[in-house]
Amino acid sequence: MFIPFLEENGFTVRVEESPAVYADADYMATVDLIVQTNTMSTIEKDQFEGLRAAVEAGTGLAGWHGGIADSYRNNSDYLQLIGGQFASHPGKAPEERTGEQSDNYMPHTIEMTEAAATHPITQGISDFELTTEQYWVLHDDYIDVLATTTQAVRAWDPWTRPVTSPALWTRQWGKGRIFVSTPGHRVEVLEDENVRTIIERGLLWAAR
Repeated sequence: MFIPFLEENGFTVRVEESPAVYADADYMATVDLIVQTNTMSTIEKDQFEGLRAAVEAGTGLAGWHGGIADSYRNNSDYLQLIGGQFASHPGKAPEERTGEQSDNYMPHTIEMTEAAATHPITQGISDFELTTEQYWVLHDDYIDVLATTTQAVRAWDPWTRPVTSPALWTRQWGKGRIFVSTPGHRVEVLEDENVRTIIERGLLWAAR
């Protein structure tokens, strides 16, 4: 979906099937933007160190959903680099579940923060509704949050008060910029006008 957009904006796009390329320091030095879509995988030490070094030197890193916020659970340094990690996507009432992905598709609101009003990624975009996975995110305070989403308390939930998680955020790491969108589970979510606009802007913002 996003390759034509990137090419229209002057990028030459190279597609890789694994993070192995991150260990190629000479090549990574030429990369202006990494768009990572790699979920629930693993990364080798030299690959991660190459990724982090590239970002610190100015390569942008951007992505959506589990492709960036649930990529390498085995690497705590990666979690630090990104600033937020998927924890859960609480779903429907137990009696309504069928064992399909749709068990976790819940209507929820993406709520813009005050910072979003003037940020180039989110300027002009108001709160909007989605019915998809709603990410519960473990995060630190070294992220600049552009939007949040709040997980309600339902009768069957073990938590006792609403939980607000970042839904869109940016992070500065060395000279590199990082952009994360938690919406993006399926293509139809990425086709939502608000989500697609935010991601397109986020890619350009993060690029060197």
